[in-house]
Amino acid sequence: MNRKEVLESVRENVGNKNLVKHMLAAEVVMRALARRLGEDEEEWGFTGLLHDIDVELTEGDMKAHSKLGADLARELGASEAMAHAILCHNQAHGVPCETRLDKALFCVDPLTGLITAAALVRPDKKLAGLTAKSVVKRFKEKGFAAGVDREQISSCRELGLELGEFIELGLGAVRGIASDLGL
Repeated sequence: MNRKEVLESVRENVGNKNLVKHMLAAEVVMRALARRLGEDEEEWGFTGLLHDIDVELTEGDMKAHSKLGADLARELGASEAMAHAILCHNQAHGVPCETRLDKALFCVDPLTGLITAAALVRPDKKLAGLTAKSVVKRFKEKGFAAGVDREQISSCRELGLELGEFIELGLGAVRGIASDLGL
């Protein structure tokens, strides 16, 4: 797979700039997680980048979302493992997360939203001064970013990572593309 072509396809299929930013964030966190776990960074990164490519095409229909995305990813050269991870990140299909790649995407997806929300409530709205400890504190506030599935993020334990460690890894990764995220 070629990142330039994959990113071009993402931008052709996703008009919402914030959704593209979410997908970019998922890509870098997945790459960082792959490095940490000794997995294939390219495969994991592309899986993160492509995971929501069909959200607008399916008009937010959760029963269709990720089925089309898995097919689009395959057309771009994704492996069956990548397509499966994209498919099972959407719980509406009832497809269980089986592999480390599946489990990684599943817990990374909502983490990017939590980190973004934590940055946006800061006076400067930047990632630079945000700490993992602050994100963990926000994680514990049930009313904060209420749409973020805490249980899904906590499934990072299935990868052998404690919550604070996972949040720190994710925050460090997204800081590396803060300007691309506008944060």
